[in-house]
Amino acid sequence: MRTPVSYLAALGILFFTLQASGVAADQFVVTSSAFKDGAPLPRAYGSKATHADGTACGGKDVSPPLAWSGAPAGTKSYAIVMHDPDGRKGLGVNHWIAYNIPASVTTLAEGQAAAAGFAGGKNSMGTAEYHGPCPPTYDPPHHYEIEVYALDSDPSLPAGLDRDDLLKAIEPHILRNASIVGTYGYIP
Repeated sequence: MRTPVSYLAALGILFFTLQASGVAADQFVVTSSAFKDGAPLPRAYGSKATHADGTACGGKDVSPPLAWSGAPAGTKSYAIVMHDPDGRKGLGVNHWIAYNIPASVTTLAEGQAAAAGFAGGKNSMGTAEYHGPCPPTYDPPHHYEIEVYALDSDPSLPAGLDRDDLLKAIEPHILRNASIVGTYGYIP
């Protein structure tokens, strides 16, 4: 007969083995072929706008390629939010909101911010498009968190939701979320 301590020891060994091998059960992850988590975003994904001082932001307003895997059972749709928590002096800036993405879609190619059938939400600039990073000149690099939400709801939300309205609508339907963070700064 095994004691409760031996069961706990066996579970601990199993957990350690899974962690050491890099395998986690039921892991939902987001990756990009263009940048690693925590690394700088390539310039193309920045804004093509110009700062008030006349310096260009340096980008092309092209959304980065994304892939996600390990969605939980019962996933019917996805939503994506790209948020800069450092923007507007800590109040944050929303650069990209896309939702009503069918569960069959697990990749977005570069520039595929709003593919046919997806809904575009309103970013902080008031548009339903991807708007690349453009932190103030000489600011330390900002962090751009791209979150993918796996939802148990059909893709049927109305177009044009801002981040707050989207999160309120999907909150009861979130099965899991995963994120990748890229940094972006501009020094001419």
